[in-house]
Amino acid sequence: MHRILELPFAEWSPSITADESRRVAGELELGKIVYLPQLRFKIAETERRFLDTRWLSGTHKSLSYEPQRAAATEGVRGAQGAPQDLRALAAMIARFQKEALALVHALFPQYAPHLRVAPTSLRPGNVEQHKLSWRKDDTLLHVDAFPSRPNRGERILRIFTNVHPAGAAGKGARVWKVGDLFEDTAKEFLPRIKRPIPGSAALLRTLGVTKSRRSHYDHIMLRMHDQMKRDPAYQSRPTHLTFGFPPGSTWICFSDQAAHAALSGQFMMEQTLHLPLDRQYFPERAPLKVLERLRRRALA
Repeated sequence: MHRILELPFAEWSPSITADESRRVAGELELGKIVYLPQLRFKIAETERRFLDTRWLSGTHKSLSYEPQRAAATEGVRGAQGAPQDLRALAAMIARFQKEALALVHALFPQYAPHLRVAPTSLRPGNVEQHKLSWRKDDTLLHVDAFPSRPNRGERILRIFTNVHPAGAAGKGARVWKVGDLFEDTAKEFLPRIKRPIPGSAALLRTLGVTKSRRSHYDHIMLRMHDQMKRDPAYQSRPTHLTFGFPPGSTWICFSDQAAHAALSGQFMMEQTLHLPLDRQYFPERAPLKVLERLRRRALA
């Protein structure tokens, strides 16, 4: 369990000393998962109806709280339903966003002024029933990297809470597989990754394939993501940890650094935050800095 750090807090704005905050951040910034088994997101009885896939529209796998982009569905993207129901759904997801931010601000106050908030989501679907292409298959171990959204080393911090209603029956765990720490994974896959074709980053940006210019770091992370998913020997390695996050628990990780796969589970809430790497407690532990040290050159 050396890849998971357990904390005892049961409230979303816990009290923590500066020294303890720095210690926990140091573990998180190595690529470990911070696990809070007693931190539950409270869903009102009138909101339990939203733990149902019928609110999903089209082929969406999540309900995403994006008030500036989803006005037609009361601030929830990928949703369907009567306006009054969608307003209540939006209010519930917005409340989770508020609590997730409060948690990160309390645990890691150094991050707080520099966080960029991404959409907040409710994922009511069953992981095992949402199979896509191998590249999009999140049941395979991977680190997060996105083809159209280069980030040039900006960190991806994610807060997850299992809201499965079957917790009292001892069921409903969100089962993850957790891989090796990032530097070990990078040492394994980096030798397989060739340099990008000269001019390819500019061409991808011109064609609109990427929203900004892809850096050498982004190229490596995308190739590492793909190499990990396409390597059956790596995927089946017995040293990887399989762990079930039970209903009523919360966990935090830098998903661009912690190798992870969601094997099974249903009903989860998630908040993504972005953080400049120089605002970490230990910037030298960021994937960009690790890869630069291994490559012996700047990659941003």
